[in-house]
Parts: sequence; structure tokens; C-alpha cells
Amino acid sequence: MTWLIVLSLILVGITFLLLEILVVPGATVVGLLGLVLVIAGVVVSFNHYGTEIGIMTLAGTLVLSLIAITIALRSTTWKKAMHASVLDGKVNIFDADKVVRGHEGVTITRLNPMGKALIGSEYYEVSSKDNLIAENTPIVVVKVEGNKIIVKPKE
Repeated sequence: MTWLIVLSLILVGITFLLLEILVVPGATVVGLLGLVLVIAGVVVSFNHYGTEIGIMTLAGTLVLSLIAITIALRSTTWKKAMHASVLDGKVNIFDADKVVRGHEGVTITRLNPMGKALIGSEYYEVSSKDNLIAENTPIVVVKVEGNKIIVKPKE
């Protein structure tokens, strides 16, 4: 029965260590708990079964840990768990004369402080001079800095 406790402590400890490495890095609580459980399993093995079995348990734990890490890092499970969508957004790319100070348009989304607007016949990502501009509000271009368009509500 004690061997079941030793095995459970070591397996749960290795699982927590894997979780610390792969899922919740930086939490340290999970990693420390895993390390404590692995050490407890090895200590129980030394205390209950003696030095020879304790050393074999320690060696087996090290080998099992390395195998588990290797399998976890090479596993195709991570490809299945990853978010596969591709970001296809882009920065505003436009000619300098297409959008200039004074051009008018209308907001397509709420600007808080950024959002989309229709200026002329093109859609652009714009920033509001004020904090919030509601959807479908007429706007005026205040400033164009590189690829950033700053607007304010039309008065």
C-alpha cells in the first residue's frame, strides 16, 4: 500500500512540475507544490523501504521526469491546443495626399479612443482626439502623423 502512496506522490508531483513549465509559468506555487510532492514521495520510499529502494526510486523519478518532459515538449497535443487563427490585420497604409487635415468622414465603430472610420471612400483605423466618439458620428481629421490618423467630432 505504501508503494501506491509513493507512486501517487511522485506522479502528481511530476504532473504539477509539467504544469508549471508548460501551462502556468511564473506561478511558482504549482512548481513548488510539485517539487515538494516529488521529494515527499522519494523520502517516503527511503523511510519505508530502505536505502537501496530509495535510491532506485530517486533514479526512477529522475528518468520518469526527463521522459515526461521530453514527451510533453514533442507532443502534437500542443499543436491541437494552440489557437490556429492568423492575424491578418494591417497598419494603415495610405498615400500622404489621400488623408489630410480637414478631410471629413464618419465613424464606423465607436472610437474609444481607437476604431474604424470611413474617410472619403476608404476605411481607416483612426484615433480620437477626445476619449470617446460614438458610432456613425461625423468626424474631421485633425492630424496625420505617419500612419496614425487623429480625428475629432465634426462641430
